[in-house]
Amino acid sequence: MHEDTARAPVSGQRALEADPRRFRAALGRFVTGVTIVTTLDASGRPVGLTANSFNSVSLDPPMVLWSLARRSANLPLFEGASHYAINILAADQHALSDRFARSVEDRFAGVDWTPGVCGMPVLAGVTAVFECVNDTRVDGGDHVVFLGRVEAFEEQDRVPLVFHSGRYARPHYALPADRG
Repeated sequence: MHEDTARAPVSGQRALEADPRRFRAALGRFVTGVTIVTTLDASGRPVGLTANSFNSVSLDPPMVLWSLARRSANLPLFEGASHYAINILAADQHALSDRFARSVEDRFAGVDWTPGVCGMPVLAGVTAVFECVNDTRVDGGDHVVFLGRVEAFEEQDRVPLVFHSGRYARPHYALPADRG
């Protein structure tokens, strides 16, 4: 083992001794996209929330994941939903992200959306959407991890909304895109 790889970072802390606020700040150093996950409640009304805990899982079968805090009032609804849609927000949709992150009586009031292929709410102007079967849920400590099997998706060539260190940002593309 090389000597430099054995040393911990100068300002590092062991995870078990970590201050939760510092741990959260360290996690915030990872740049993420911003999503709004949507579904329908038992009466067919649209429900949604902002989440940045999204990732790809598999190409075959096509699967993605996201997570939701156990303390969320929406947890039982998403656990019981047969499907949901993960809407990847575009850079000009930060107000929409804020709206779905707050407690608002009707988050969908005045929001442009249509039912997707699976019937789930698909928001207008997003950079991508993944409509998923609610395939598997996994215990993730203070969160539940949702694994979704993608049944339909769409994508638009739009600049995505990104989140870093507790605030919205715009990506800066250092290299030209290779759409080969």
